[in-house]
Amino acid sequence: MKKTLIAATVVGIFSLPMLAVADDAPAAPYSFTGNVTLASEYIYRGIEQTAGKPAIQGGFDFSHDSGFYAGLWGSNISWVSDGLPGTTSSIELDVYGGYRNTFAGGDWNYDLGVLTYIYPVSNFPSDTTKPDTTEVYAAVGWKWLTLKYSSVVSSHIFGFDSETGGNTRNSSYTDLTGTYDLGGGWGVSAHIGHQKIKDNNDASYTDYRLGATKDVGLGTVGLYYSDTDANSCGDANPVYCNPNNRDLGKGRVVLSFTKSL
Repeated sequence: MKKTLIAATVVGIFSLPMLAVADDAPAAPYSFTGNVTLASEYIYRGIEQTAGKPAIQGGFDFSHDSGFYAGLWGSNISWVSDGLPGTTSSIELDVYGGYRNTFAGGDWNYDLGVLTYIYPVSNFPSDTTKPDTTEVYAAVGWKWLTLKYSSVVSSHIFGFDSETGGNTRNSSYTDLTGTYDLGGGWGVSAHIGHQKIKDNNDASYTDYRLGATKDVGLGTVGLYYSDTDANSCGDANPVYCNPNNRDLGKGRVVLSFTKSL
């Protein structure tokens, strides 16, 4: 017992400076963060993804002090199975990575990366183009304003063919987004974007969004209005109209709650 007591005392003495060193150790040059969102529905680039039904979404992000980052994000969807009766597809998975940094004293920033949208589908028709899509993107921002350009490098974008049945590689999305902090936990945002489907004018459109957020301590509540000029159920070529005659590009109000992990 004496030997045990002496040994414990010695260990304790030598542990003190080690603990002090540990407390003063520099922070890790990287971070892992997570998020989860509950939304009244999922709208992406102005187009409904859940046909008006609620969505649960979440993801994880890795960021390094050097500027490199990577992440995974997912949400429930219904548009694939709604548009292709007999198939089963209820989830979207986004995998992305890139590099971002600031310049000109920190007021300006840029972001370069690649993003892949994955839609696991069962019973998928062999003669139908798969919706999986990969884009590369570049963005430049000034304080609260960001201009971003995304270009498709996979053979197709979200399952769209050209008007002649060819591939839609090099389709693009250009968007300008402003996000402003009002203080007191309040924020406002405005967005305009244009989705161009290569060689398919009927599927190309412009979308708009106005919104506000409020940090309520436990998380952030968001409310926004989204609308598009996309060809829908009442047009001659109703591209964004599902088999249930639902207009997927019509103006919608979305309520959400996001919690950072």
